[in-house]
Amino acid sequence: MNKTTDSWEILHIPDKPPTPPDQQPTVNVFASVIEPKLTNTLVRRLNQIAPLEALRHVKRVQKKYLEGGKTQLSVILCLACENDNQLDSMPHGVQELVNFYQLSPFITKVCKFDALSKEEWEEQCKLWPTSYHPPTYNIDGITGFGQEDSQSVFSFMKFAVELAKSDHGLVVNAAVIVDPSVKQVIASACDESCCWNTPTNKTSIRPCSLKQPEACISHPDSNIVVTHDSLLPNGSTTKLEQLCTGVSCLYPWQWSEKQPHTPNSCYWHPLRHAALVAIESSAARDRQLFSGLGDFEDKSSELDHMQSSFTSSPAKRQKINLNNVEDDEKLDTLTEGHHCISARPYLCTGYDIYLVWEPCTMCAMALVHQRIRRIFYAFPNLNAGALGSVYRLQGEKSLNHRFAVFRVLLPEEVLDVKL
Repeated sequence: MNKTTDSWEILHIPDKPPTPPDQQPTVNVFASVIEPKLTNTLVRRLNQIAPLEALRHVKRVQKKYLEGGKTQLSVILCLACENDNQLDSMPHGVQELVNFYQLSPFITKVCKFDALSKEEWEEQCKLWPTSYHPPTYNIDGITGFGQEDSQSVFSFMKFAVELAKSDHGLVVNAAVIVDPSVKQVIASACDESCCWNTPTNKTSIRPCSLKQPEACISHPDSNIVVTHDSLLPNGSTTKLEQLCTGVSCLYPWQWSEKQPHTPNSCYWHPLRHAALVAIESSAARDRQLFSGLGDFEDKSSELDHMQSSFTSSPAKRQKINLNNVEDDEKLDTLTEGHHCISARPYLCTGYDIYLVWEPCTMCAMALVHQRIRRIFYAFPNLNAGALGSVYRLQGEKSLNHRFAVFRVLLPEEVLDVKL
């Protein structure tokens, strides 16, 4: 957890659900008290014949302080079978050591997994000493947050919250895709999946249309962190949650309860959740930046497909020659903050996304396919959250891409909404 002020926090959402420190899973092992002078010899031999590959966090030797200033050393001999804890079930090599050094094996418990927090580690050591390494979110080069990075995260999350609030009092989900290398908004969007009453004198809501939203392309101040001086009006967090009955990721079928043909209404597609609309906007941005490369890419893709059919290897993405980009302004926008870019960006690789609400499974899988680097959200989705509340997609080992997930705890004044 990183904390820079009294009211903002960034919490890492691990790929495994948290476990109460005193209820961690354990396994049985055979251990024995040993003479201190035999420690090196026994540990070296046991590491050869009975390595603890699945228990690398568990220390092989336990040291206890007895009364009178004496110490007692115990060593883990090997794992014990779950259904058979008899001494004769030990491997033959371990049995030979027990007999040769006249050891007295006993069964004890050690924690099955490494500790994710200091509290878990302290509980583990009550059973048997383990090692503890504080998490640094080191996923594909992702590390903890410094002061500047934290402030950037807070600014973009605040922008997402402001985007989700409209003048007519409706709060929806909002998504903001950011290039963290230059602190630039790549695309932003709100839910477009339900039928809403269109205000007669409001202009904050998009007009009724299936036209894809504009991407955030080459704004004059796009390389500056987005900030707002005004916070949300007074209210309460409870009221905010009550207003969000139409958020797509919270209620995916809410659109079916609306009447699409009522007067002064606006209807969008039920699958246009905020994250998907933002992804579409990001793709539109790439197409506009490389507007002269459509035919070139199509032919290259066909060639790659033909080559892959002969070699039985997956086709590689064709590199794009920047000399074919005619619009110098678009080229400058693309290469800003980078020393050399020889290809069109592959989807959203390396980008971050900020969401007001935790995404559903559909949106989370779309972000996997887009190669998003980090996901930040403000509110958990207890109904269908895929990144901590109901599922933990970030811990699914069968996926070919992993991202880091964080929840941003916002100050109360930012969360308040006026009814």
